[in-house]
Amino acid sequence: MAKSKSSRRWLDRHVNDPYVKRTQLDGYRSRAAYKLLEIQEKDRLLRPGMHLVDLGAAPGSWSQIASRLVGNQGRVVALDILPMDAVPGVQLIQGDFREEAVLDQLKDTLSGEPLDLVLSDMAPNITGTAAVDQARAMYLIELALEFAREHLKPGGALVVKTFQGSGFDAYLRELRGSFRQVASRKPKSSRPESREVFLVAKGFHH
Repeated sequence: MAKSKSSRRWLDRHVNDPYVKRTQLDGYRSRAAYKLLEIQEKDRLLRPGMHLVDLGAAPGSWSQIASRLVGNQGRVVALDILPMDAVPGVQLIQGDFREEAVLDQLKDTLSGEPLDLVLSDMAPNITGTAAVDQARAMYLIELALEFAREHLKPGGALVVKTFQGSGFDAYLRELRGSFRQVASRKPKSSRPESREVFLVAKGFHH
């Protein structure tokens, strides 16, 4: 079957994307790895011995980086609705973060241990209807913030992927109410046409 022009454009862009080429050389599972690496370079979030959760982890490139940087004394628990190949040193949970039973499984895995960091690269399935997609994306990061407030140590950090649009400013205010420092990051490896930004919140306080 002939490919549509838009899927052909996507394929050409994907094949010629320098970050896609680098993922193969560097052994990462997706180009998203470079977004976290750029955030790490700027914000120094990941350190040896840290305990963290990676939400929306599949196919696993953020978990690969996190596991390497926290080392043997650290702990990484990764959750995604999609199945994910094992990542050395990472505990995997497959399930929908929006479901109570999955959240309970994640909490049981943590066994009351407070976290240094919550990473969320979660994004909803895109419907193509901007208002619906934005509302779903905001709902996911609200859940991530709720989870972070419940499980972070004082001084801990949260990174969420979000999209500028309805609800963004209100969410920013909520973050600023729980963290001492909040910054917005648009990594170079994030495609220019994408509305995604990453909010980096540090210095958690109740």
